[in-house]
Amino acid sequence: MSPNSQTPSLATPLPAGIPADAPEPRAARTRYTPIWMVAWFGAALYWGAIYLDQNAGAFHPLVFDQGDTLAIVEARVPKSEADALAVHGRKVFTVYCAACHQPNGRGVPGQFPPLVESEWALAAGPNRIIRIVLNGLQGPMTVKGQEFNNVMLPWRDQLSDEDIAAVLTFVRGNKEWAHSAAGITPAQVKAIREATKDRGSSWTAAELLALPEKD
Repeated sequence: MSPNSQTPSLATPLPAGIPADAPEPRAARTRYTPIWMVAWFGAALYWGAIYLDQNAGAFHPLVFDQGDTLAIVEARVPKSEADALAVHGRKVFTVYCAACHQPNGRGVPGQFPPLVESEWALAAGPNRIIRIVLNGLQGPMTVKGQEFNNVMLPWRDQLSDEDIAAVLTFVRGNKEWAHSAAGITPAQVKAIREATKDRGSSWTAAELLALPEKD
């Protein structure tokens, strides 16, 4: 190749009329995603997550636990409305009752009375025990021959009729505690809740003992 020869340029020539140092073309204005669209998408995503959580059939511990056999799962499924109440009642008991009465239901000597074999919990009817859960109890009481003098909190505003019926059904029929008393229905709780709606104070043992165990 001769010294005067030149390497051909690989650059594409600019169209006529455009200077070589012209700036890159830009959009006339910046456009942003509308805020309403972002909000709508976020709300739709949130609703979808809630819907899936409630309807996707997650592996609930009542139904599924890794390693369980079919027989174990079937034994855990409630066979009746009373069984279903007892399953729910165990959860309510764990959250609201176990701290004082202990997970084993034996209470704390000298402080909180036991529920296991308690004449109050296993009475022939629910008239007294429902009132205790609704409005609480304070002052001296005797349980299984032992004296207690403490305060039980009222749960009227925190627990529904179904919650109270469930936890009392669990306590009264807990086979692990050798209990076999009849369950309690939400309708029974509702009736006593309505009958005592104007009461603002806790019960005493003397007041409760003056009431019949059942109607």
